Amino acid sequence: MIRLTDATALAMDRTLLKTVLYVDDEPDIREIVEMALGLVDNLVVLTCASAEQALGAIPTLGPDLILMDVMMPAMDGPTALCRMRADPTLAAIPVVFVTAKAMPHEVAHFRELGAAGVIAKPFNPMKLGQEVVKIWECLGHR
Repeated sequence: MIRLTDATALAMDRTLLKTVLYVDDEPDIREIVEMALGLVDNLVVLTCASAEQALGAIPTLGPDLILMDVMMPAMDGPTALCRMRADPTLAAIPVVFVTAKAMPHEVAHFRELGAAGVIAKPFNPMKLGQEVVKIWECLGHR
């Protein structure tokens, strides 16, 4: 089991990643992500089952970073991201899409919408935490 130690996390980042919200309509994927990110020491992982639920919960939950599925019923990830970017209280929260739609033109489109990154599905659960921390660091949190 790979586990980032407290000392490694402190050395990596002066603004530590403390809370991640994962949004996906698939309960099995939410559980896998929750367990995978649980390998990162001192990281609180929260989940929501829909984009609507997430938009209502984000102000209370206060996540540092949001991981969001693209294809969800009722409201998809890109629509939720656009709503977040239009709301001054949510606009600064980085959003990373976790999606099977990871062709270069799709990734470029997501970035144009304001996504901080894209993690392709299927992902390696043992490396997911490292990928998330790397994206966090690339956002300037060192």
